[in-house]
Amino acid sequence: MARTKVITMIRYQNVNKELFVNNRKSLYKIAGKDGVYIFMSSRLTVRNGDQYYPFRQNSDTFYFSGLDQENIILLLYPNCPNENMREIAFILEADKETLIWQGHKYTSDEVKELSGINTVMPLGEFETVFVKITEYCQKVFMPFSFNERVNTDIRNPILDLQIKLKELKSGIIFQDITDKTSTLRIKKSKTEIDIISKACSITREAFISVLNGLKPDMFEYQIEAIITHDFIGNGASGHAYAPIVASGKNACVLHYSTNHDICKDGDLLLLDFGAEYANYAADCSRTIPVNGKFSKRQLQVYNAVLSVFSEMKKHFVPGNTINGINELTNSLIEEQLLKLNLISKEDIINQDGKNPVCKTYFPHGTSHFMGLDVHDVGGKDVAFESGMVLTCEPGIYIPEENLGVRIENDIVVAEAPIDLMKNIPVEPNEIEEIMNT
Repeated sequence: MARTKVITMIRYQNVNKELFVNNRKSLYKIAGKDGVYIFMSSRLTVRNGDQYYPFRQNSDTFYFSGLDQENIILLLYPNCPNENMREIAFILEADKETLIWQGHKYTSDEVKELSGINTVMPLGEFETVFVKITEYCQKVFMPFSFNERVNTDIRNPILDLQIKLKELKSGIIFQDITDKTSTLRIKKSKTEIDIISKACSITREAFISVLNGLKPDMFEYQIEAIITHDFIGNGASGHAYAPIVASGKNACVLHYSTNHDICKDGDLLLLDFGAEYANYAADCSRTIPVNGKFSKRQLQVYNAVLSVFSEMKKHFVPGNTINGINELTNSLIEEQLLKLNLISKEDIINQDGKNPVCKTYFPHGTSHFMGLDVHDVGGKDVAFESGMVLTCEPGIYIPEENLGVRIENDIVVAEAPIDLMKNIPVEPNEIEEIMNT
């Protein structure tokens, strides 16, 4: 019999389902098989009127299933006496009206092919199956929070489901599984690193286009448009986060994203951007001269940041932490600020240990974990292990000079750290050469 062809609703090439099969096995290994695990897709969120924001799958749900569609619930009970009920994907079956207005939705065969989950049932049967499953096991694990880095008023849909399930079946013990899913997601498999590398490759293509296209008096949003064009054109779903295209003084606003000013001749342009591919993020920062030539002072500041960046990349080794990275970066930035005559030796002597003097010109941290979320799971005191992926992003921002410089690459932790963005131009002479060719 001919194999069923999988039709997907996504731009990227299908990820090998073994990644998600292995992710579920790893979950059972660290959290145990004697429990029921529930994950669900993100909600469609109203933008305005009858329009929705573009759908982005819940990161945990994608991690354990590879399913990139709304209205999906995963129910996992590895110790279920009925082998056919140990892993179930519930999907919304598309009726005629849905097909007319929204187009194709997953079939059962597609779900099996994408996720490796062999039991696929209509979403409407979830509650009945849940009641039946919990006759065997009353421990139900669900991810209660979105991400430890974020405080939000947006309610996690899994909590609404939990309320409904409590009404449906008494005696159930609900427990948060977030710490376990975070432990798994923080360390990337080879497949995941390959996907992030693809996102980095697409990000490189966009940067080269910017170097070739930037001219004085262009608007920042026109540069954003170049990036967006290349991201979409090369198979990314779009931006992994709101891009920062900040010229002149705007570069000193760390989360500037309005991107509406003119790129003036003689200014620097700070770019913080990254493609999202198969739901995995790239995160890159570059700073370039609008007119294609660094001034003497701009080059001094740029080389100061580049020096710190080049040194800090070496320290993404097993056993280090983000706190350790930050501490060393602060001391190196301090040295560079002294050379740039931005601080004095007296400032250093008199500084408050809780508020280092370097923070006047370098107010943010140097690194964060990344993966399915651009600011991925993982705390500042987590010891690095081989396979973790983090950013390295020192910067110097001088509001009184209307310039800011940040350089950022994505690094894989290893005894010899791996720079996933080593092919994205960063040396000032290389940047100038491309811009003036």
